[in-house]
Amino acid sequence: MSIVSTLRESFSPLKIRNFRIYLGGQAVSLIGTWLQMTAQSWIVWELSHSATALGVTTMLGTLPTLLLGPWAGVWADRLDRRKLLIVSQTGAMLLAFSLALLTQTGLVQLWHVYLLAALLGIITAIDIPTQQTFLGDLSGIAEVRKAINLNITMLQVSRILGPALAGLIIATLGVSIAFWLNGLSFVAVIISLWLVTSNQVRKPRNSNFLTEFKEGVSYVITQPRLQDMIILAILVTFFAFPVIMSLLPAVVGQVLKGDAATLSWLMMSSGAGALVGTMFVAPLTQATRRTGLVLGGIIGWIGLWLILFSETSWLPISLLSLFFVSIGIPAVLTTTMGLVQVLAPLDMRARLMSLFFTLSFGMQPIASLLAGYSADTWTTPVAIRVNGLLLLLGAILFLAVRPALRRWEANAPQVAPVAAVDAV
Repeated sequence: MSIVSTLRESFSPLKIRNFRIYLGGQAVSLIGTWLQMTAQSWIVWELSHSATALGVTTMLGTLPTLLLGPWAGVWADRLDRRKLLIVSQTGAMLLAFSLALLTQTGLVQLWHVYLLAALLGIITAIDIPTQQTFLGDLSGIAEVRKAINLNITMLQVSRILGPALAGLIIATLGVSIAFWLNGLSFVAVIISLWLVTSNQVRKPRNSNFLTEFKEGVSYVITQPRLQDMIILAILVTFFAFPVIMSLLPAVVGQVLKGDAATLSWLMMSSGAGALVGTMFVAPLTQATRRTGLVLGGIIGWIGLWLILFSETSWLPISLLSLFFVSIGIPAVLTTTMGLVQVLAPLDMRARLMSLFFTLSFGMQPIASLLAGYSADTWTTPVAIRVNGLLLLLGAILFLAVRPALRRWEANAPQVAPVAAVDAV
């Protein structure tokens, strides 16, 4: 298949009406999410001027994924995923309105932000495996990898528009408006969930939660390629994510000597790179024969550009470096997320996705806290440089000790959904 055909076929899930409706609601909601993330980072920096505080905020928002993630997958396999998403999105909307009210009245304190970040993290821990497997319910397992790519494409578009709007809104209307708009954006995705119908595979449950959780763990233990996908995702979420999610306000304040508009430029550059990575690099990565080898190479690429990002204090080079860092991240994450679902038995997808997110994204609390502490101890550029070096070294060592991964072809017959079910 040619490159043009591969890229064109990556949009095939849009032919499915239910998927189109849901993706439209997601597009609106995700812009609001990035509005809030930008505004929240800025208000934490304004309240504390501490990179550690930024790391703590990110840690509190992601720690529930580590603690609750394994059980969230069991719930998402047992319950109606569409109804579960309606509840989670409503809860997130109420939290956004709470932060908006505290900020607008001038009562907001750092502990308020910490508490609301932790509560949103609990909702997110339930929402992530549910939402990722719900994409497969809408598109069908044959299209799930493309559906994930398109969903993350919307995420990357929102990463460009959200921070850009946030910078403008914070500068002209105040930070509280960003939180109000995020709360309103959840209405779109809630309406889309009421409108769609899905095809969820649910088998009668004759065992308890703990037994079903153990079934998921046992399956991962028997599947080396699943283990590889988890480790590759951990490398990215542990060493690359904290820089983008936690340290950019510190880079703006300490290195670039900028303001909220500068932070918006950095986040837009990251979002633009991630959009290019999702729309072009990810489909080509998934179509390549030696998927494991390519993924390892992309992780090394991310590490190299992080090192360059740490070495510059000139905004144009910072924007360019962050753009190239962000090109690689979605290629790794969309490919690994899609392959986990393809390799999973149909009635175990949510459990395996929750394990994937627990072990990869669940590491973010530790990574964010370490990144913030390192930035305060060594300076922000040194902390970023260390992360880049460790990411590069991790990619080299992992490919060296996993020769089977270097030869593995993700599109070979052994990863077909039927084969994965039969393997159980």
